[in-house]
Amino acid sequence: MRITYFGVRGSCPCSSDQQRRYGGNTSCVLVEVAGEPPLILDLGTGLRSLGNYLNVSLQAAGIPLEANVFLTHLHYDHVLGLPFFSPMRDPGAVLEIYGPSQEGPEGESLHDAMAGMVKPPFFPIHMADFRGELSFHDLGDGDDVTLGSIKVKVRAVPHIGHTLGFRVEADGRSVAYISDHQAPVDRQTVDRGVMDLCDGADVVIHDAQYTEDEFVLFSDWGHSTPAYAVHVASVAGARKLHLFHHDPAHVDKEIDQILHQSRRMASKLPLSEVIASAEGMSFDLGAE
Repeated sequence: MRITYFGVRGSCPCSSDQQRRYGGNTSCVLVEVAGEPPLILDLGTGLRSLGNYLNVSLQAAGIPLEANVFLTHLHYDHVLGLPFFSPMRDPGAVLEIYGPSQEGPEGESLHDAMAGMVKPPFFPIHMADFRGELSFHDLGDGDDVTLGSIKVKVRAVPHIGHTLGFRVEADGRSVAYISDHQAPVDRQTVDRGVMDLCDGADVVIHDAQYTEDEFVLFSDWGHSTPAYAVHVASVAGARKLHLFHHDPAHVDKEIDQILHQSRRMASKLPLSEVIASAEGMSFDLGAE
């Protein structure tokens, strides 16, 4: 199982000379398992670069894309890349999107909610005008999915709006993906669903948007601190932690400092490694 980061920011994309090393695109992660279609976690602005990456092998082989997407929630930073995903310009492309059902008095489906974002006046064309085929699958808490040799555990995660977290299992390895997670005020208790996803995982990719000082100001904005991410991964018995969903205001040096502090904290715990996710970073779990 190979994991590659194409977008690691939260809230909105950012770009400056001080944000080059970690990158400025929003949430988008590629999971590659031998013999299986690509599995994509979230559709943030990093999806544009991911499309370019996939096109190289698709065009060389002369075949259209077939891929699966697991979407945590529908905030802009997790869906904005969809209209710019170049493989969907191919009439033969198929993208299966699994994401949170949209609860409410109107009972809107995931398909209808997404179609409402990709249409004039917000975008020049309708989602239905894409040449490739989009297929949507509504998920709720506990609606686990098996795709060939890949198993995806699905759990509700505390955030603003209906939000899911995922645990991807393949080749005897496991990755927990919790991009947006409302930490409790005490930053000690851990939601049961989150624990279920992270339990003994090889890698936990976890929201680490706010510093402790920032969390005091934004404690109800739906996110976690790096210290809480370390706590979650540690109590769940995970091997490694990847800090994710970096705040767009944080420059590279600030993330370096956050990483240093997190590693110092983790050095007293069973966690074997803490890293700060960065665009272009790729790691093979099977080789570890």
